[in-house]
Amino acid sequence: MRKLLEWLYTGSGILAGVFLILIAALSLAQICGRLLGFAAYSFDDFAGFCMAASSFLGLAHTYRRNEHIRVALLIDRFSGGTRRVLEILCLAASTFLIGFFAWYAVDMVLTSYQINDVSQGLVPVPLWLPQGGMALGLAIMTIALLDDLVAVLNRGTPSYLVAEQNKKIALSENI
Repeated sequence: MRKLLEWLYTGSGILAGVFLILIAALSLAQICGRLLGFAAYSFDDFAGFCMAASSFLGLAHTYRRNEHIRVALLIDRFSGGTRRVLEILCLAASTFLIGFFAWYAVDMVLTSYQINDVSQGLVPVPLWLPQGGMALGLAIMTIALLDDLVAVLNRGTPSYLVAEQNKKIALSENI
């Protein structure tokens, strides 16, 4: 199960990177098109869709590697059982909120699909496609948060603290 979850998080991060490359390619194509007199219709719309997909698909991957900005001013002042309780509360609240967001994002995708909603650009794109990247990224982020919540409930260490410890070890070895 652990390998499957790590594959899911890594795959999501790779997909986020692919969408970043697509943004660069679309921007380059639009610039070249202007220079050559080619009208690149809706390329900015497509780049915006790619940006949304990249942002949301990258959430779990960056979270698991402690690359998100975490405000730990309060929680870092504690250790032992108090710290563990605070970690559980934070992870439970985060899992609930992101899960709630994911639930409604999936609902939005399904609604867009059912009513055949399309973008308003020159090229009509079914909106469930770009919305799907957001919903998928949020669902994977919910799984990542739930993964850490279960780990802490089982007296384990959350992924972001493991990543932080690994970075400190790597830095000390390089010095």
